[in-house]
Amino acid sequence: MEAAPFQNDTGAIAFDEIILQQGELISDRLNILRQEQYPPDAQKGLRQFSLAEVAYFLGVTQSTIKKLHLEGKGPEPETSSSGRRSYSAEQMLELRAYLDVHGRPGKRQYLPHRTENEELHVISVVNFKGGSGKTTTAAHLAQHLALKGHRVLAVDLDPQASLTALHGIQPELDSVLSLYETLRYDDERQPISAVIRPTNFPNLDIVPASLDLQEYEYDTPVALTSRDPSEGRAFFTRISKALEEVEDRYDVVVIDCPPQLGYLTLTALTASSSVLITVHPQMLDVMSMSQFLLMLGGILRTIREAGAEMRLKWFRYLVTRFEPTDGPQKQMVGFLQAMFPNQMLEAQMVKSTAISDAGITKQTLYEVERSQFVRSTYDRAITSLNAVNDEIADLVHQAWGRDSL
Repeated sequence: MEAAPFQNDTGAIAFDEIILQQGELISDRLNILRQEQYPPDAQKGLRQFSLAEVAYFLGVTQSTIKKLHLEGKGPEPETSSSGRRSYSAEQMLELRAYLDVHGRPGKRQYLPHRTENEELHVISVVNFKGGSGKTTTAAHLAQHLALKGHRVLAVDLDPQASLTALHGIQPELDSVLSLYETLRYDDERQPISAVIRPTNFPNLDIVPASLDLQEYEYDTPVALTSRDPSEGRAFFTRISKALEEVEDRYDVVVIDCPPQLGYLTLTALTASSSVLITVHPQMLDVMSMSQFLLMLGGILRTIREAGAEMRLKWFRYLVTRFEPTDGPQKQMVGFLQAMFPNQMLEAQMVKSTAISDAGITKQTLYEVERSQFVRSTYDRAITSLNAVNDEIADLVHQAWGRDSL
């Protein structure tokens, strides 16, 4: 069926032609902006971290770090004209290694890598509706866990590739291989190690996304109805099997799922150790979530009956974009907490202009300088983020059988 022409000032143009032209225009303009911000072959950098931030991420006091510096132990910090010390993310890793050897025995595990007896922990971040803060949550969680000393792999499973863009990769401009290369059913399938890329955060790698991921949604039903459908029937094992190749390199995997209930999301969920469902506390969003849960539960039941094993250690609802001064939102949070007292995270992700403003320049709050914002705005946002991510980190450690941080 031929597309109906779209009437505009220039006459009748097919809608598909218009959106193709506009997509190319946006891509070209983005390329110009990127060339201005990031010259060819440039890598996304990462700021220095203040003494207070380093102390928080290492789990020690500021005086401990000052003492090490005064004694000439550990890396040499950058010192400002006013005498303020700051460290790079790489230097934080050096401090971790030093403290792990020279710190108090049994006091704290400064290198929190999992042991042979602790399984790779896979966290899927999901929501059926866009705009819930899903990608923002996944990005900050992955970076926080890396800054806390874990070896992290972020997997962008959303064809829109927002998590990928946040880490300085633009699929429409760069030659990007996505997880589709590992999930595909033909002879061109590649191991996951071929699509992993480093990020500007030490300890954090990423599997980028691209529009190719959408092909998996079309390939899987074809595989299910092929002459030899055995491989298609086991589609839900494809991510977990792919991760087996690199599981010795990582402690935690964070998957940013697409905002729809398709084969990509189902494949991620059946590979997961835990599930984080983001919730925007408004009536329409909660109604949408209820429909999502009903559909998801029915489909997962069918998959379980087909032989899939979901061995979840935990699942939680995370309230995102929360405005504490908004009465109806507070009521909705109370409503959810009353229904799911054991599944709601205690901390909420507050709505903040600091987070949205950082996103304009494709940065997270862990990348931007505090001085770029009103201090109270930044502090409120970062306190909220850290509270959420610390609670999730505790759940991961509990799943491993460790004590909370």
